[in-house]
Amino acid sequence: MTNTAELLKGAAELFPGEVVTQAHVRHLDLPQNAGRFALITLDNGLDHTKPTTFGPASLANLSAAIDQVEKEAADGEITGVGITGKPFIFAVGADLKGVELLKRHEDALAIGKGGHDVFKRLSALAVPTFAYYNGAAMGGGVEVGLHCAYRTVSAALPAFSLPEVFLGLVPGWGGCTLLPNLIGADRAVSVIIENSLNQNKQLKGEQVYELGIADAIFEGADFLEQSLIWTAAVLKGELEVVRPEIDRGDAWHEAVVRGRAIADGKVHGAAPAAYRALEIIDAARNGDLARGYEAEEKALADLIMGSELRSGIYAFNLVQKRGKRPAGAPDKSLARPVSKVGVVGAGLMASQLALLFARRLEVPVVLTDIDQARIDKGVGYVHGEIDKLLLKGRINQDRANRLKAAVTGSLDKAAAFSDADFVIEAVFEEMGVKQQVFAEVEAVVPEHAILATNTSSLSVSEMASQLKHPERVVGFHFFNPVAILPLLEIVRGEKTDDASLATAFGVAKKLKKTAVLVKDAPAFVVNRILTRFMGEIQNVIDEGTPVDVAERAIEPLGLPMSPLVLLELVGPAIGLHVSETLHGAFPDRFTVSENLKRVVEAGKRGFYVHDSGEPKLDPEVAALLQQGDTVLTEEQVRARVLDAVAQEIGLMLEEDVVAEAQDIDLCLITGAGWPFHLGGITPYLDREGVSERVNGKTFLAGGVASVPA
Repeated sequence: MTNTAELLKGAAELFPGEVVTQAHVRHLDLPQNAGRFALITLDNGLDHTKPTTFGPASLANLSAAIDQVEKEAADGEITGVGITGKPFIFAVGADLKGVELLKRHEDALAIGKGGHDVFKRLSALAVPTFAYYNGAAMGGGVEVGLHCAYRTVSAALPAFSLPEVFLGLVPGWGGCTLLPNLIGADRAVSVIIENSLNQNKQLKGEQVYELGIADAIFEGADFLEQSLIWTAAVLKGELEVVRPEIDRGDAWHEAVVRGRAIADGKVHGAAPAAYRALEIIDAARNGDLARGYEAEEKALADLIMGSELRSGIYAFNLVQKRGKRPAGAPDKSLARPVSKVGVVGAGLMASQLALLFARRLEVPVVLTDIDQARIDKGVGYVHGEIDKLLLKGRINQDRANRLKAAVTGSLDKAAAFSDADFVIEAVFEEMGVKQQVFAEVEAVVPEHAILATNTSSLSVSEMASQLKHPERVVGFHFFNPVAILPLLEIVRGEKTDDASLATAFGVAKKLKKTAVLVKDAPAFVVNRILTRFMGEIQNVIDEGTPVDVAERAIEPLGLPMSPLVLLELVGPAIGLHVSETLHGAFPDRFTVSENLKRVVEAGKRGFYVHDSGEPKLDPEVAALLQQGDTVLTEEQVRARVLDAVAQEIGLMLEEDVVAEAQDIDLCLITGAGWPFHLGGITPYLDREGVSERVNGKTFLAGGVASVPA
């Protein structure tokens, strides 16, 4: 074990800031006289809000624990070894903070080799080994359990995954090799590729058992006790664990083909991790573990030294850290309590907001609109959505009743809002309409009430300009669908005061949204960038480039959908309206497409028809298009679009629309589904040389979302 010890010692020196996990060994007598048993507990000494991870020193501690139980097993002192975690947490994988610091391929290779060398020792012990997945298990946490002979899982386990591909890695400590050999290639592809690329979807305890990853499942309350009783029965031969035979024929090949189709659909070949993972799964068909581990180590090292992982870690840190501590937010002690919410409007957006406020804030929410029929429809929508949550088992009957009682409607704004602390408008996107609404609301709300606008592109300052108290007006821009997209752009108007802004951030936190402070500039962040992006696509189509060429040009970015499919989701009329707003503000850079106008005037909901299941250009739309004769290649289109986006972001940073480039990326990841493997947009523009070509400098410093020099 000298090589492994030296390897881990060297790695630990590269990573002085590791939160070290201890591996405590304790002994107990198993039930039914099944013998003396060694139980290893992984624990970093912190509560469940700081999950247990594996850095080099942590792996060394686990290796030392295995040294002890290895000798005990060889001497016949124990009949088995188990491994479990601290309360609520099993282990959540490699400590990525250390990975960010690596500069050399050989150091990256040591990470993979170190993990394998330690974990493999569990399967080589002279006695049977057991993993007890008592709480959250991800990445290396899942993999250490796969090296054991048997596994149990808690029914209360909330999150279990191999998220590496999501971040730009492969499960490199046995996951790609062991999992398909345990549950079959198709199920392994679902866990390693499909779930990971589906926004890092987590499995619950029941699913872990149903997939065959765990051999038994027990309730959370006495999980360890029941697992030890089960262990005793296995060791005494009273209980035989039978696993289905793995199909290593056509089914294995078909699973890998399915995985490639999933990867193509999600990242369009633009990110290597999924494809590297599939190569290892493919090669694992014959059960040659040593070859599989070697392939995992090489893939891990290559990817650690690549841009995708660095961008993935950067994106992960943005969402997990910066997203929870918004740059520029006032002191939270200034925030005022919110015990009742008013919503002006009862359309779809307003109704979605009412449901969200009721669920998260657990306060009364009242909707108003211009007639009773609209109010009834809005309240009816909310009640219907609550019924769906009840049917899905997401809430119980008591909570459903309380939520329904909390959401009401009224035609009388004075009666509805006289005791409201926070009123948000979600009415037609027209300045005059919104100013009138705010004037009516200001006349009836208490002096401390916040007036929030869900505008997507209009000036918050202008909206507040005719009020007696413009200091309490704040932009509160949600993204559709409200329940799914986490971003909330919080806009500070010229006169918004700190108390109002702090209250807005406090509400955002309770709503479980990722809040970003933005300046009151046209279309704020996401819509401004997307409109410039979409506008350039529209321009090249108008000038003569075929629609399919313009769409394909953007595929290498691996975006969740093509530009014109996105336009269909947003709605051409809304897209046109935002482009007109921005053209008014910046006529030299934002155009208004005559072809898009024709599509809107014809009442078309998009450029495509979906009769065949695949989007095809609508012949009626094709007939509306009037194009020039300038035809660009995909490369030319891509360069032009990226140049436009880089220019716009550069200007937004000069204008202080947000504090830093990191906030632009956080907005695009959480508000527009921009891929993690790009790190948002600025790391990609830096990597491709676009930032320097357009602005003469990169957006991010070296080593931020890239390998340190």
